[in-house]
Amino acid sequence: DTTCKNRPLDLVFIVDSSRSVRPEEFEKVKVFLSEMIDTLDVGERTTRVAVMNYASTVKVEFPLRTHFDKASLKEAVSRIEPLSAGTMTGLAIQTAMDEVFTEEMGTRPATLNIPKVVIVVTDGRPQDQVQEVAASARTAGIEIYAVGVDRADMQSLRIMASEPLDEHVFYVETYGVIEKLTSKFRETFCAVNVCALGIHDCEQFCVRNGRSYLCDCYEGYTLNPDKRTCSAVDTCAPGRHDCDQICVSNNGSYVCDCHEGYTLNPDKKTCSAMDMCAHGRHDCAQVCLSNDGSYSCGCYEGYTLNPDKKTCSAVDVCAPGRHDCEQVCVRGDLFFSCDCYQGYTLNPDKKTCSRAITSSLVTTEESCKCEAIAALQDSVTSRLEALSTKYILF
Repeated sequence: DTTCKNRPLDLVFIVDSSRSVRPEEFEKVKVFLSEMIDTLDVGERTTRVAVMNYASTVKVEFPLRTHFDKASLKEAVSRIEPLSAGTMTGLAIQTAMDEVFTEEMGTRPATLNIPKVVIVVTDGRPQDQVQEVAASARTAGIEIYAVGVDRADMQSLRIMASEPLDEHVFYVETYGVIEKLTSKFRETFCAVNVCALGIHDCEQFCVRNGRSYLCDCYEGYTLNPDKRTCSAVDTCAPGRHDCDQICVSNNGSYVCDCHEGYTLNPDKKTCSAMDMCAHGRHDCAQVCLSNDGSYSCGCYEGYTLNPDKKTCSAVDVCAPGRHDCEQVCVRGDLFFSCDCYQGYTLNPDKKTCSRAITSSLVTTEESCKCEAIAALQDSVTSRLEALSTKYILF
């Protein structure tokens, strides 16, 4: 049995028909295409085939939606005519992306996971920029095989082909022996894809490796020594993350966080100190003191911080040791003033006191006045007492 039956493809042949390809050589290319079709399991639900012809221009001979049986495919191939000068390989690959690998033209939806494959056959060097176009095609999920004949530029073939190159770049000396590549492609396309069929024992990710496979792990996991299972990587180990302050492991990945009093910057990596004394951010009764991303509480003058380190109580400003009054401390609302005992007077420094000075020297005139006043007071007192006795007797 020479037919592939286990790997449906959306397969596009891109064949060079520039002036360097002689008519008899182009006929050999058409034989190669027909023999390739014979080896494939062609059908609407299996492998679909399209053919593009290019030189200085590009022609879509038939898209993927046109022929679903080998007979009509080979008949369409037999009618292809070569173009003319030029080798615009980059343009041909770009046209395949834009006009052939579309659902309107017969490419099946991505949800079906049908491989998209291109086989480029050329005998020359591309006359346009093929590197970027081929890279875009590969990024879009298109697998590219490059077949060089005779004068083909090997470096260009390697630039456009998919990895690994030794499985995607082929060369034959002449068009006369190109048919021998048929068996090579049959071996490639018909090899059992154990990854696609799910007949593997990889825990997370299966990577096809020729006719075999290798196991791999998702980002944030590492392959265990058994080469099948995976273990989560400690993404927060030193050197594995770029967090400024705190690394938080998160299912094989990580997120950054900040210490208390700091906030994560928009770059999601570095931290900036928050203004902890902004309104609503602290619970200090009187004074908030910022302290490198944190804060402490303080009190106004005349108050002291309570043991809860948040509220304040008024200080006894006249308590011993809290004032510098020499004799008497007088409390105010928040402050104090000094005073003196009786017989003392406050000095100009408002702190110390001096004994009050009273004069003992009295003049003769003042003495006489005092005696006259005293005699008058005695006379008035005696008179009042006599009247009081008189009225009591009557």
